[in-house]
Amino acid sequence: MSAFLLVVGFLGLIVSLVLLVFGLIKRNGKVKRNLILIVVCFIMWGVGAETDTSTETAEPATTDVKQEEPAKKEKSVEEKAKEEAEAEAKAEEEAKAKAEEEARKKAEEEAAAKAAAEAAAAEAAKPKLTLSQENALRAAKSYLDYTAFSRQGLIKQLEYEGYSNQDATFAVDNITVDWNEQAVLSGKNYLDYTAFSRSGLIDQLVYEGFSTEQATYAVDQIGL
Repeated sequence: MSAFLLVVGFLGLIVSLVLLVFGLIKRNGKVKRNLILIVVCFIMWGVGAETDTSTETAEPATTDVKQEEPAKKEKSVEEKAKEEAEAEAKAEEEAKAKAEEEARKKAEEEAAAKAAAEAAAAEAAKPKLTLSQENALRAAKSYLDYTAFSRQGLIKQLEYEGYSNQDATFAVDNITVDWNEQAVLSGKNYLDYTAFSRSGLIDQLVYEGFSTEQATYAVDQIGL
């Protein structure tokens, strides 16, 4: 439409000017009409030119918008892909952490179950004690609470108290005792009330039922 007005206005303007010139020359009285026609054609030509210029100016802006839209759309796709990748990585980390935690709990439960089973088996493997054996154990522990004994000396003491050799031996062999330490304590007890030479104390400890190795260890520890 703008091109049509531009062409018509331009041609009309030329024709009107030509008619105006002829009218002035011939003085035919149509000068006023030709002037009006020139004004109308000039307006049409001006409107067409302005519309065409506006269209040309607006078109690049429209093109820029259309060019920006794909770029904006492409950026949105990239951001979406990045977010999806981050979400997937986070999900994998959470799944890995959960699997590790479950494996740890399972290992702890299995270890606890194994320990409980071993404890139950050990308890079941223990022989059922007779009343005499229980009393012999209690007596042996009581003697060791206030004085030192060798293995043989403690068995003899229990037998002296009326326990059978079998019960006394069972009791002594089923208590936790460091016989080397008992030898050291016994050696110190002897030295508390009388004097001994090194060999004399060793002989005395052997007499009390300690082995030669235990007696020698005790004397070495005492520093005699």
